[in-house]
Amino acid sequence: MPESTEAELLARVARGDTDAFSALYDLYAGALFGLALRILRNHTAAEEVLQDVFCQIWKKAGAYDLKLGKPLTWAVTLTRNKAVDRLRSTNRRAPSFDPGTEAEVAAENFLPEATNPVVSHETASMARAALASLPKDQLQAIEMAFFGGLTQTEIAAALNQPLGTVKALIRRGMLQLRESLEVLL
Repeated sequence: MPESTEAELLARVARGDTDAFSALYDLYAGALFGLALRILRNHTAAEEVLQDVFCQIWKKAGAYDLKLGKPLTWAVTLTRNKAVDRLRSTNRRAPSFDPGTEAEVAAENFLPEATNPVVSHETASMARAALASLPKDQLQAIEMAFFGGLTQTEIAAALNQPLGTVKALIRRGMLQLRESLEVLL
């Protein structure tokens, strides 16, 4: 779905349109649930986070600003933040990472499902290729932050790197992902 249509849905949600909210839920729920599940590794907790996120979207849809990013990016950020907060509140720690499979699982869980299975498979393949093109240190830092729920400070400690280095790795990696995916999509 074009991002302008997604932004229009959010604008309608901000005005209290329940049909637009339902359409947005159908569009994003799979991807957001997959992300929450990946971070929390608990089905029930991921469902609760998803519910919290959609309550927040309902309440704060008017605060969304298209200039700051795509609607899906905003929803993913809300989900990640809620999942990380939940993870911290239960004092759990994320498991160790296996870089060989982490990017693959992340791409599958992160991307919204397309109505056409061929398109969905092709999009997931492009996302896996974009993730695989990252240097190992950038990929590892991004995985730990976005799919492991760790803060940049926790990542710096785990990797025995300065905080500034970790911030730079994540930033450069995200910029490279954006460029790769814009070309591919």
